Amino acid sequence: MLEKALNGGRAYWSWLLLLLTVASVGLALYLWQAANGVELFGLSRDVPWGIFIANDTFMVGVAASVVMVVLPLYLHGQRDFAGIAVLGEFMAVAAVMTALLFVLADLGQPGRLLNILLYPNPASPFFWNSILLPGFLILNLVVGWFVLDAERHEVDVPRWVTLLVLLSIPWAIAMHTVTSFIYSGLPARPMWDSAILAPRFLASAFASGTASLIILSLVVRRCSGFDPGSGAIRKLATIVVYATVANLFLVLVGLFPVAYGGVESQQDPSRYLYLGLNGHSGLVPWAWLSILLSVGAIALLVSPGARGSEWALLVACGAVCVSMWMDKGFALVVGGFVPSSFGEVTEYLPTVPELVITLSVYAAAALLLTLLYKIAVAVKKETL
Repeated sequence: MLEKALNGGRAYWSWLLLLLTVASVGLALYLWQAANGVELFGLSRDVPWGIFIANDTFMVGVAASVVMVVLPLYLHGQRDFAGIAVLGEFMAVAAVMTALLFVLADLGQPGRLLNILLYPNPASPFFWNSILLPGFLILNLVVGWFVLDAERHEVDVPRWVTLLVLLSIPWAIAMHTVTSFIYSGLPARPMWDSAILAPRFLASAFASGTASLIILSLVVRRCSGFDPGSGAIRKLATIVVYATVANLFLVLVGLFPVAYGGVESQQDPSRYLYLGLNGHSGLVPWAWLSILLSVGAIALLVSPGARGSEWALLVACGAVCVSMWMDKGFALVVGGFVPSSFGEVTEYLPTVPELVITLSVYAAAALLLTLLYKIAVAVKKETL
């Protein structure tokens, strides 16, 4: 089936060339940084994690959301999801690859990855994350590929593939739960020291990842003429509403003990995020815009008419993705380091090199996703 990725018009090849160029620029900048040090980045002793880890956390959630199409199709027999399931699985492959590349970018030196193999520590969430992420990528790539192959030859999906699908459901939940443990396992950071961080991560994942899949499905329908299923898209839009409401509820619930307890050291991170602290308020617009975008998306998606409108659905799902990236990505990661252990406020802004590398990572992921979707759509069209 690989040959199907080589068939395309001028627009297709121009798009691939553009993505390859952007990815190459970022790779060259990363290699220059690896040879000369991380002074190009805006990180510091007080804020050691920045935009790379923020994007990594967000994209792990996007990958985990594939259970929203796998679960109804394979456990509940909802055939409406048959056309969109493979798109979700390939989206998860690209999302995990993106997350891994952001970790690599944050490490600065690629050789540091070997420390996981040379000095494994099962007591660390990082150790389990290093197993769960690549494993989930392989699971979804194998499942998506063999499901397509079965459809192409008009045979039943092999039983072992179905077993892998069922395995991927708890695997996805475990993967993003362990990601939350990386944060909540740091008791010195009050913003992350919360028992509800794991369910909050899952709720935001199901909202942003499902919204991303809806956007991708609409783009595929517009560009290729293949319809992943209007019924499935409408049902996914309903999932986005519930997941966004759940995430917003968990955010507010997490603020209650902070505000009610009155412990200043616990209040300072949230005060910095939503009100500003000691004259510093760099993340305040991000935090409030995230809430406003979530509320606006909910208001738009609860209307059946909006869920049936392609443009309204694109706007609402785009708002959800941006909101969740701001909330669980940039604001959560960076805001968690304010104030420092010494009570100082060190604000962080990504530098131009960080932004270029970030864009290049997304370009590489889009390149992989385009190739996988090209194969999937070609096979789907053959079997219609």
